[in-house]
Parts: sequence; C-alpha cells; structure tokens
Amino acid sequence: MIRHIVLTKFKPETEEDKISGIYAGLSELTEKISGAHNFIGGRSDSPEQIERGYMHAFVIDFDSWADLKVYAEHPEHRALGSQIVENAAGGIDGVLVLDLEVKN
Repeated sequence: MIRHIVLTKFKPETEEDKISGIYAGLSELTEKISGAHNFIGGRSDSPEQIERGYMHAFVIDFDSWADLKVYAEHPEHRALGSQIVENAAGGIDGVLVLDLEVKN
C-alpha cells in the first residue's frame, strides 16, 4: 500500500470554505479511482502546535504505485492540485508531498 500525504501552508486569506471545497473534490475523486481509498483531510488541531504554518493536510491510501500514478495524472487531480498551489503561501513552496510504502 502507498500512503500519499500532502501538507499545505495556505495563504492567510484563503477561506476555510474554499479549502473544504478542494478537499471535498479530492474525496470524490478518491471514490472514482480504482485502488484509491480512505481519503481524510482537514485542518490541524494538534496540541503540540509545531505545524510551522502547514495547518492543512490530507492523506489517501493507494493499493499500488500504478494506482497513485493514475490519480496523479487524472485531469480532476490536476485541476484540484492547481487550486491548492494557487492558494498556498509561496505557491508550490507551500506544499509538501510524501509518499510512503506501507507494508502490511
């Protein structure tokens, strides 16, 4: 399984409703793609408070690297990803992406 993790430092003026809409779109896309599961996303409420401005994140699990590739190349993903970058502080510099292979 591949766990796709995306952290975003959104611009301060980006409204929570806009972020929620982007995440809703990603959740819907996850449901459409075979091999994609368990979308979860939202705003951090960590008691540690060491987010360093990366206050929003989402996670999607994929059955394989090939499934992640299908998602990454999907037109809806590209459109939603563009919205994230447009609203991130510093553009792409306000986005962190990690893909971890999780052994069962």
